[in-house]
Amino acid sequence: MENPYCEALGIDIPSVEQAAESRDANWYSLLIAVLLERGGPVSLDEAAERIAAAGVGNAEDVLTSLKRCRPARPPIYRNGEIYALDPHDDEASLWAFRLGLREPKTPHLRVLKPAPAPLPGPEQPLTLDELAEAWRRYIPSGFSRQRLAVCVLDAHGRPMRPEDVVAYVGARQTTWQPLSVEAAPHWGRNAAVRVREDGLWELRAAHDAVRSARCAVRALIETERRHPQPDPADLEAKRQRWERERETRAQELARLRRVLIYAFPADRPEALVLIDVNERRIETLLGAQVDQAGQRLTDYDVIAGLDVRNVLQALDVDPGVRRLGELGPPQKTRQINKRGRTLKITTELLIQGSCGIGKPFGDKAKLLEYLRKGQETKFRRRIEADAKSLFALYQYGRLHHNVRLRWGFLDETLAAPWVQDDEGSLYTLKRRACELDVPLEIVVGSAPGWEDPWSRARPARVIKDPGGWRHELFDEDGVWIHEPEVQAARLMATGP
Repeated sequence: MENPYCEALGIDIPSVEQAAESRDANWYSLLIAVLLERGGPVSLDEAAERIAAAGVGNAEDVLTSLKRCRPARPPIYRNGEIYALDPHDDEASLWAFRLGLREPKTPHLRVLKPAPAPLPGPEQPLTLDELAEAWRRYIPSGFSRQRLAVCVLDAHGRPMRPEDVVAYVGARQTTWQPLSVEAAPHWGRNAAVRVREDGLWELRAAHDAVRSARCAVRALIETERRHPQPDPADLEAKRQRWERERETRAQELARLRRVLIYAFPADRPEALVLIDVNERRIETLLGAQVDQAGQRLTDYDVIAGLDVRNVLQALDVDPGVRRLGELGPPQKTRQINKRGRTLKITTELLIQGSCGIGKPFGDKAKLLEYLRKGQETKFRRRIEADAKSLFALYQYGRLHHNVRLRWGFLDETLAAPWVQDDEGSLYTLKRRACELDVPLEIVVGSAPGWEDPWSRARPARVIKDPGGWRHELFDEDGVWIHEPEVQAARLMATGP
């Protein structure tokens, strides 16, 4: 039996009973489980009956809970009374993992080590290996200065210069120095460490403080072994594997054929603009040509647009399980003061804030007038300009993985819902530029022109901070570049 949702996620067809056993199971996640099990859209009534059949409450109570859990949120979307799943949404894969329906993308990697030898009793002197294991992360503040000296002398098995004992402790305690050469006179006549006439520190091996220090060090080792810290080799191996897998997924996503659609009017399309994102080609279908939309969209893997699902339904195009990118605002409003005043977030507002386009869309009444009067040239020019504004927002979101909301004193970012986590971004470009030691070619300010998008490009040098966490952009004059102003970026060619 075909199940497009599970095929897209690469998992076996699950059961609701299996998902209900997960500790992360809730009403929303159980609705996802119903969709995954069925492999197609369901109504809330059907979902409630299936969940009740799995032994989770009765159908009436389950239906009430499903209505209250805000079911129409990613990766679930609503079409009338029917709810469907977007299997390509990152949240869908995450929920499948949380419900125990798929294995982790990066399974835990263990570096096998031989079992440690049992620890000796307090009669045996300490060894340098034991001291290194006990003090691997830090030296406990409860260790007195005399006990520190006892440990070092016992592990070395010979008298030592005070400076060498202090240096050994200091090499393992970088934040503060608990031991000093002047500490010995304060330990008393019967201390465990004796100062010889030649100035060396010598250990009294039979002293009770020596046995106590050995027990304290070995107790630290037992604690470290019971609660081991992540092995640096393990962490580095997992990081490298994660980087390779992420790069592989980014390359796969980059090869997808993408198209942006803009319909007018959206509910009853009489015109449709298609922008081939990969080839940067624009085509406008008018009148009877709109009926060819399904055929024109056949070869594309990703379809993006405003209210894209409803537009495709109006065009009588079944997207199947292809990736759909919704370019509408990721949230409807934003509270801007404590008195509850809210700002309505629109696509126009996001295009203005992100791409610097003052008037992204033309007047709809004027467009209708052009259409009714048969002024095809004016209509085509205006509707294609609208589609290009939407295309600029789409590309900005792909570059930054977010869009910019600017209004008055507000200057914030919202996640771009049409971008997947593994897709390349400005951050990955900056990292790559640092690795190759090449500059970036960037377009700053407003959205790039359509005919020649790199006409305003200029070089920018990527400089990494000493900590290695941030990568800043600077122009040829050394002036810092505000990253949200970057509209396009690519590695600069450095050869013939």
